[in-house]
Amino acid sequence: MVEMNGRKGGQDEVPEYVRGEIASVLISAEKIRERIEALGREIAEDCKGKDPLLLGILTGSFVFLSDLCREIECKHEIAFLRAKSYVGTESTGKVKLEGLESIAISGRHVILVEDIVDTGNTLEKLLPILFEKQPASIEICTLLLKETERRNKELSVKYVAFTIPDQFVVGYGLDYDQSMRHLPFIGIFKP
Repeated sequence: MVEMNGRKGGQDEVPEYVRGEIASVLISAEKIRERIEALGREIAEDCKGKDPLLLGILTGSFVFLSDLCREIECKHEIAFLRAKSYVGTESTGKVKLEGLESIAISGRHVILVEDIVDTGNTLEKLLPILFEKQPASIEICTLLLKETERRNKELSVKYVAFTIPDQFVVGYGLDYDQSMRHLPFIGIFKP
């Protein structure tokens, strides 16, 4: 579990224009940067000589993946596919996938890059489809792993930047109805 930002409620980092929507900063921009540097080193060490394909799940992973890929000091490629499972603050339980038809993964070492693993519905739908394409391996990397009883406990996530409480969060690629992705920190959203 990640500690709060170390400031009283973290409110002093929340920009004025979103203070009414963010209760506090959960993870500061500095802590995110430090953890991504370490995670990049870990992935580079594990993937030496494997030329992995970092497969970002859009839209939320784009900020995380853009920073993470620069910290992975080994040869790798990047591709994206779109998966949507949220409306507002709730997971719909249904996942819509786009873009997979143009990605060749047969024989490749694939690292799926997610912004957040909550229920795991997106991954549970996506993994069987990807395994049909016969990759050499598939690992999961996420910025945030939410502590929740809703997730299938058999879902294995190898690379986790932060484990967070079961709260709705925004910033650093995570959104509320497509808003607040640009924030440099991860904040607790207040509906």
